Amino acid sequence: MKRLAVIFMLIFMFFPCAVLAQEMGFGLGLMLGDPTAISFKKWVGSKTAFDGGVGWSFRNGGSFHVHADYLIHSFNLITVKRGKAALCFGLGARLNTEDETKFGFRIPFGVSYIFEKAPLDIFFELAPLFDLVPSTEFGGLEWSIGVRYYF
Repeated sequence: MKRLAVIFMLIFMFFPCAVLAQEMGFGLGLMLGDPTAISFKKWVGSKTAFDGGVGWSFRNGGSFHVHADYLIHSFNLITVKRGKAALCFGLGARLNTEDETKFGFRIPFGVSYIFEKAPLDIFFELAPLFDLVPSTEFGGLEWSIGVRYYF
């Protein structure tokens, strides 16, 4: 079951990013919180993107963590004078290797700011977790703040 969960996660993270057209670029950066991870974001439309993180969760003594999400952005709810701000929400999957490997889904929502004159964004995100493996249960709440540079 662990092997199937890892395969699913890798397909979910990388296949859509490779085949969909680039709208606003690919960003790579760092997210701090739970998890603390390397963060990526691949825009696939003017309001949609895939994002994810590979890093470390500090819960229960620490463990490897990987997640990937599909996000929808609403740019008309927050007005800023420069750059663009968006509320975003989505659905994703996560894998965590605590005492028992946990696999399930997450429902991220947050806010991001895209700078006008620099290829950067900053973000804050909350994500309720729902584990499916090894048992079906509420998995807690993840949070992170971060920054990404766009190539």
